[in-house]
Amino acid sequence: MSDEYKGFKIFHLPPKYFAMFSAVVLLSAMLGVLPAGMAGCFAFMIVCGAILQEIGDNLPIVNTFLGGGPVVIIFGMGFLRYMNFFGAFDIISGIIGKGDFTATLMKNIDTFFKPTGAFLDFYIAALITGSILGMNRKLLIKAAARYFPAIFGAIIVSFGLVAAAGHFSGFGVVKAVLLIALPIMGGGMGAGAVPLSKIFESSGTMTAEEAISIMNPAVAIGNATSIVLAGILVKVLAGKFFNGQGALMKTGANDDPAEYEISPEMQKKRDKVTVTNLGIGLLVSTTFFAWGYIVAGTWIKLVPSVNIHAYAWMIITVALCKVFNVLPEFIEVCCYQWFQFVMGNLTSMLMVGIGLCYLSLDVVISSFSMMYLLMCFLACIGAFIGAGLVGSFVGFYPVEAGITAGLCMSNMGGTGDVAVLSAAHRMELMPFAQISSRLGGAIILIIGSLMLSTLGSML
Repeated sequence: MSDEYKGFKIFHLPPKYFAMFSAVVLLSAMLGVLPAGMAGCFAFMIVCGAILQEIGDNLPIVNTFLGGGPVVIIFGMGFLRYMNFFGAFDIISGIIGKGDFTATLMKNIDTFFKPTGAFLDFYIAALITGSILGMNRKLLIKAAARYFPAIFGAIIVSFGLVAAAGHFSGFGVVKAVLLIALPIMGGGMGAGAVPLSKIFESSGTMTAEEAISIMNPAVAIGNATSIVLAGILVKVLAGKFFNGQGALMKTGANDDPAEYEISPEMQKKRDKVTVTNLGIGLLVSTTFFAWGYIVAGTWIKLVPSVNIHAYAWMIITVALCKVFNVLPEFIEVCCYQWFQFVMGNLTSMLMVGIGLCYLSLDVVISSFSMMYLLMCFLACIGAFIGAGLVGSFVGFYPVEAGITAGLCMSNMGGTGDVAVLSAAHRMELMPFAQISSRLGGAIILIIGSLMLSTLGSML
């Protein structure tokens, strides 16, 4: 690669080329000729998402504690719409084009994103299938025996503390658990709050817009709190009984993290991306998604009182296929590559759509309070305590269990894992943190589906 293509990039491109393409996209929008539907929306949303991603990833404090790019994209686009910032372009559009930049653009994006949620489903299908099939099988099986109990300990104590705060404050137990604890423990925005909002909408409790507007601030606050707690608690709980100094399992039962990492041979296969592989990954991920709807439709006929969302059935099916080696290795590789492609190229675009179509700053502002902040804190500290306590009973050091099975549940997924483990100086525990972010987040979707089917009417 020549020097011209090295260095700083925006959306994988040298800045001058990104600027050229962005200018064409924005000009077409102002002229009122930006194509409607997927083609125009993809172009405009990728441009906006890439710019805000760079801003968020390079803002001090925001990039370290608040989630960086994804948070800035969501709240940035929501703020721009709330302040009618795009209305300023109507003046320019009126001079050089049709003068209806805001109305036309927002209508196109709303139509693309909201009626069926098709793009969200497409993204989530790739995320769930690829992330689970891309895990180390040994790690997944081992986790079921010891690590999952620690995760459930984190969930139970976190939910319990938030429920208690909701009760004594008058906020409401069900409301506190479903709208604060659940999204914080859900594994971030794309894999947590977004699919949860769809589950909320399908259960009839509230619209996806209302759910996202209340849950997203909780996810961002939970991420910041988890990172700070990780840095503090490793120092406060420094005794040998509590602290394994980076070892998760106690003496005599230590696992070698290398055993649960992806082998060099497998990594070579993953790195060899082909168009054919991406096509297979697309087919398999959407097929699993369709299967989830088949099972969900059958289940609701058999047990109409408990409505389990198709996402939950999809997660269960993919996990079982991984554990029992149902699919050949090359299909798993294809699904992982497709997941990496979608996550790496379409995540910022997805966040733009969420910020414009699903985030209502009016609801965010009305929901925000000191009690809201307190419940977010209790969700995180409860996750640490619950994972630490249960972890100590299954042979883990409480600090390491609390960080990986607790705080890596209450942070914002992959980037949150890196930040939490960096703050705690425990990067060697990344394989275990992945379980919390991937499978822990999947467990939360299943729990959320069950809880909403039984408690949703109490919101």
